[in-house]
Amino acid sequence: MSRTERIAIGSILVGLAVLALKTLAWWLTGSVALLSDALESTVNVATALAALVAIRYAARPPDDTHPYGHHKAEFFSAVLEGVMIITAALLILHEAWQGLRAPQPLDAPFLGLLVTTVASLGNALWCRLLIRRGRALKSPALIADGHHLRADVVTSAGVVIGVALVALTGWAVLDPLLAALVALNILWSGWKVMISSLSGLMDEAVGEDMLTDIRAAILTAGNGAIEAHDLRTRHAGPRTFIDFHLVVDGQTTVAAAHDICDRIEQALKTRVPDAMVTIHVEPEHKAESHSGVLVI
Repeated sequence: MSRTERIAIGSILVGLAVLALKTLAWWLTGSVALLSDALESTVNVATALAALVAIRYAARPPDDTHPYGHHKAEFFSAVLEGVMIITAALLILHEAWQGLRAPQPLDAPFLGLLVTTVASLGNALWCRLLIRRGRALKSPALIADGHHLRADVVTSAGVVIGVALVALTGWAVLDPLLAALVALNILWSGWKVMISSLSGLMDEAVGEDMLTDIRAAILTAGNGAIEAHDLRTRHAGPRTFIDFHLVVDGQTTVAAAHDICDRIEQALKTRVPDAMVTIHVEPEHKAESHSGVLVI
């Protein structure tokens, strides 16, 4: 089992524990705001399960029908997570509306707040680990899950403060109003997760910093070639795809050109782990005028 899979399983277990605590807090208080917090935790569990399935599928090696691998499966998981976050927000808005129509006083609010605070602290610690390890492992599913949990922590903090105000002031209408604000924040979080994931599905190029490293590797290791052009990149989960044309002297032997390509490929993989490199070699007299030429 890979490290990414172990972390994904950990997310499921943490999500179940947090869901149980937040459901208990809602049961103790009857708060619509705490119910909204618990509803979001059900999404956490569902999306953690989806992330685990996607991570396992993405880890499959290339085959005849997917020669470039299955790495984009994680992006589908992240998009699904965004959809589920938005769905949870709409459910919370419904509950908030019902609460506004008939505000109810809270039962045992401070005990419920204590339980929710413990659950939120657990989420805070876990979301930091998810984002840090997701970036290190280049896992879109783990990163999306981490950002979702971070939004959950922020909204939970707002819920705790708001429910405390309800308990102190006796203004029952604040409870559903707070739930509505939580829902709007969750909607924004779900939208950001979806947009980020869709960029990966659309073969978005690597960032400018990585692109600078890629160019530097080609220039440093390309001794013996004349120039490189038509550099293109895209990322799919942990994989970074790099392809370009390499111009060599027309008298260069196939073996010599191959050695140059091997050297460049090794330099690229040193700077960009898990890179998949494709180099099209062409002789100088066949090369055309191109923009973005790297003169070696």
